[in-house]
Amino acid sequence: MHVGIIMDGNGRWATKRGLPRLTGHKRGADRVKTIVKASVDLGVTTLTLYAFSTENWKRAAYEVEGLMKLFRGHLQNNFVELHKKNVRVKFLGDSTPLAKGLREQMVKLEELTKDNTHITLNIAINYGGQDELVRATKKIAANVQSGELAVEDITKQTISDHLDTASQPNPDLIIRTAGEMRLSNFMTWQSAYSELAFVDASWPEFTPEIYAGVIKEFRSRTRQFGAVIPKSDISK
Repeated sequence: MHVGIIMDGNGRWATKRGLPRLTGHKRGADRVKTIVKASVDLGVTTLTLYAFSTENWKRAAYEVEGLMKLFRGHLQNNFVELHKKNVRVKFLGDSTPLAKGLREQMVKLEELTKDNTHITLNIAINYGGQDELVRATKKIAANVQSGELAVEDITKQTISDHLDTASQPNPDLIIRTAGEMRLSNFMTWQSAYSELAFVDASWPEFTPEIYAGVIKEFRSRTRQFGAVIPKSDISK
């Protein structure tokens, strides 16, 4: 089971309490470890967390800088622990605008954990679904230009194979916290038939109990993937 989570509401959580927005982001970062563990307990095999979008660069410079420091610190502090817990870590998005030190940390963690099997943790940083499709399209166009691929051989699978999530299953469920009801450029291609769940709790308030309730409700749904399923089959 693949679950994607749009971790929304950190800044608003802090503002409501008269705290700096970065305090909310720190609380949200601490929540990640709890939800990764809960994911394993709930039978989730792939978890994708939307950490920083391509649009988040538009935020105030101090907040962006604080977020980047937070990413570096948490990667460093959890580097060994993630490996010990058999977590495979993969980063989604365009890493080129990120600081060299952060990029090096990301590469080392991916390499260290590449053979782990307990759960795959995708961290989407400087990620946008539309940007991902543009990058995939450029790779495909380059293959056509070089003669490695014929235009008539391009399929949906070709596109999937050139995305950041190549070889991974599409998300079964996408959860967004903090009450907003949109996907905000998250997994644009992959979410074509994902189930959606919007919860009022902000990310710092998103407990394993709330998570378990969302998963339970999701498992009660009948997924049709565009087909019409006879009532007799649904009742079985």
